[in-house]
Amino acid sequence: MHSQEQPASSAAVEHKARVGWGFITLHALAYTGTWLALLTPVLVTIALKVRHLAPDSAASSLSLVLGLGAFFALLGNPLFGRMSDRTTSRFGMRRPWLIGGVICGALALLLIATADSIPMVLLGWCLAQLAFNAVLAAIIAVLPDQVPAEQRGTVAGVMGVCLPLGQVTGTFLVQYVATSTLLMFMVPASIGVVLILVFALFLKDRRLAPGTVTSLGWRDLLAIYWVNPRQHPDFAWTWLSRLLLVLGTAFLNTYQPFYLIDKLGHDPARIPTLIFQGILVQTVAIIAVSILGGRLSDAIGRRKVFVVIGGAVYALGLWVIAAAPDYPTFLLGMTITGIGHGIYFAVDLALVTDVLPNRWRDAAKDLGIFNVANALPQAIAPAVAPVILSLTGGNYTWLFAIAGSIALLASVTILPVRSVR
Repeated sequence: MHSQEQPASSAAVEHKARVGWGFITLHALAYTGTWLALLTPVLVTIALKVRHLAPDSAASSLSLVLGLGAFFALLGNPLFGRMSDRTTSRFGMRRPWLIGGVICGALALLLIATADSIPMVLLGWCLAQLAFNAVLAAIIAVLPDQVPAEQRGTVAGVMGVCLPLGQVTGTFLVQYVATSTLLMFMVPASIGVVLILVFALFLKDRRLAPGTVTSLGWRDLLAIYWVNPRQHPDFAWTWLSRLLLVLGTAFLNTYQPFYLIDKLGHDPARIPTLIFQGILVQTVAIIAVSILGGRLSDAIGRRKVFVVIGGAVYALGLWVIAAAPDYPTFLLGMTITGIGHGIYFAVDLALVTDVLPNRWRDAAKDLGIFNVANALPQAIAPAVAPVILSLTGGNYTWLFAIAGSIALLASVTILPVRSVR
């Protein structure tokens, strides 16, 4: 395992050598493995586990589990990011969190798989969110650590494929182990463990010299969760845009199983297969546009236009799903959301990397705050969706129509960004 010493100044980060496709591939596979382990439970297995343990209160129990778990993700990502920025281990800054996080996350998923009550599921999911958000904080920080500015759009485009690829792989796998709750949780988790460990082994990690890190005061602890929006407005607007887009997707990801059962009338036994097919068409669309979008963004030197278009297209897809009378129309909506997702996420990560307040000293911490925009919607959606469904008599058309309107706002809130074209 190799590590690279921290340069003397932040200027050095802007003169990094270009990364090769070997590094990009291992990084992308590890990122995919993280989402494979973390999102498969969100999409399929936790809902089915909860429905089995509490059939009469499945929706409210699911909201409790996912909502409280998301709260722990909110706490964990910036905290572990800050700790990663300050890690002086001889193994590097990011590697210990990659290895420790994925092992603890897999053990937490094992706890959920073998749980015999909703409280045990809740405990396991909170622990899993903490562990995998330690992984996410470290693995995202590798982008500004290792990748020069002129390659960030390309690498971000590749990474934009990772989340949906993790989704489709997870939903594909659970079809074939659907008779075993243990395997539905642990097969995706095991693959994630292997991919992350391989990346951690070959990563030429940054390394801080012992004694270069000062102790944290209480103000520093509070600052873990704060970037001043007045001092860094572009970061704040980019954060808000991601929050709104992910909030729109959270309604879809969280309530797909119940939508397919209650609105479209499908048998619960077919849900893993139906979700896999939907995620598959969505992922094909994402892959078709994401890598191209990232490379095009690098080539023309523009980011914002891609984010604006991506948010609008995703909103359109959610509106199609809202009005869908049957499963083929649902698949059409999923395809459209895939196009929007691919355009948006191909460039959004590169954009936020460009507007980080301090790319060298606080990269993982600030990206951890940015990742709150990924986690917070997982708490908001389960809290708000039952209210919408209650007020509309369980009408999923209204739920996804509102989700589409929220996603559209993601396009609007990126417009005030000034430092990036």
